[in-house]
Amino acid sequence: MKQIIKHRVIAMLDREELDFLDKLGKDALFSTGHKLSYNDIIRGLVDFGKEIGLSGARIDSQSALKQRILQQVLAARQKEF
Repeated sequence: MKQIIKHRVIAMLDREELDFLDKLGKDALFSTGHKLSYNDIIRGLVDFGKEIGLSGARIDSQSALKQRILQQVLAARQKEF
């Protein structure tokens, strides 16, 4: 049986970013009865990035990362149609 090893990741977020994560979690709670934890949200985002084939090649900033994510989402969506 293969053991799954997990690692702790520490993120430095400002108040607005934390409020956004809290709102996502609470919106889920009130609409489904299950609150999403910070861990659930981050895992979902990482899994999403993997699914759309996100790569860090030639990304040198947060804004470049956001732009690449948008490009990958649009490309993945076009493949669906």
